[in-house]
Amino acid sequence: MSKRDYYEVLGVAKGASADEIKKAFRKAAVKHHPDKAGGNEAEFKEVNEAYEVLKDQQKRQRYDQFGHAGVGGSSGGGGSNPFEGYGGFGGQNVHFDFGDGGLGDIFGQFFGGGSQGGGSRRSQRGNDVETRITLDFEEAIFGVEKSLKLDMQDECSHCHGERAEPGYGMKTCETCKGSGQIPRVMNTMFGQIQQAVVCQTCEGRGRIPEKACSVCKGQGTERRSQDLTIRIPAGIDDGSTIRLRERGEAIAGGEKGDLYVHVRVKAHKHFTREGYLILSDEHIDMTDAALGTEIDVQTVDGVVRMKIPAGTQSGTDFKLSDHGVPHGSSRGAHIVTIIVDTPTKLSKKQKDLLEQFKSHKKRSIFS
Repeated sequence: MSKRDYYEVLGVAKGASADEIKKAFRKAAVKHHPDKAGGNEAEFKEVNEAYEVLKDQQKRQRYDQFGHAGVGGSSGGGGSNPFEGYGGFGGQNVHFDFGDGGLGDIFGQFFGGGSQGGGSRRSQRGNDVETRITLDFEEAIFGVEKSLKLDMQDECSHCHGERAEPGYGMKTCETCKGSGQIPRVMNTMFGQIQQAVVCQTCEGRGRIPEKACSVCKGQGTERRSQDLTIRIPAGIDDGSTIRLRERGEAIAGGEKGDLYVHVRVKAHKHFTREGYLILSDEHIDMTDAALGTEIDVQTVDGVVRMKIPAGTQSGTDFKLSDHGVPHGSSRGAHIVTIIVDTPTKLSKKQKDLLEQFKSHKKRSIFS
């Protein structure tokens, strides 16, 4: 379904002032807020997306000139990035255990909420692991394979996760008699309350090794370095997080945790990125702006020859289609902003020529 015109979404005219746009946004946001009775989350996001573009003078100018393609096709934090996650974690290979719970609001509670009660058994899922990688700008645009070396708990190489020394079996835990739980009496203001808690001897499993593995000491896992290769998809943005299911830490008798890879993208000396757009500036002198010219523009695909029409004003944007960020089977545009340089040092002859031009009936070079 095609996007609605942003001015239509906010209910303002194309020539509306910044104050009019802000007032219209506030009114629409209150009307459609999903926490309000009769609110609509989809329309609320649409309103927010429109405002994020129209409140910004440069984005609004590109939108007026090129439409939705001029603002990257995905503006205003509508949640369209499939890899968008959280950031700000320093260091590498940091471990965290969320038990049976998920990653809360950040990942939309992939695993479901709920905390373990006193009578629940030990989580049969290994710890989640997070790490961070840094990409060059071009690597993020076109995708790349990266090698990771992580130090974490993996299945024991000696007992293969069985916890018992090879040749030995498992036996019923004598502490809990195989239930995995033991009763505990608590004194409260309401009297004594009996509660079942996880058995510390067998850690809720109900069985223990006849003889513990000599390598992992009955844990079923051992810490060792692992080499992983991860494919970074084309178009990934700075601050995104990739989730790799069951590539985290191992646990005896359960599934592995997940691996979360936080992505940082280095700044480029010439390009910046905005959604699916790549932006850059090109400088020309005022005579070329007045008479028109052709220039070589550096893109992520190499040099592209671009025509500058006569009378081009400083700050004018030109669009190079299909030279931006890949998304699905398409690519965004590369927006080139032309900066017209005014000379600061002129020879006497140049000054005389400009004075002659100034006195001409066409008072301005750009008339």
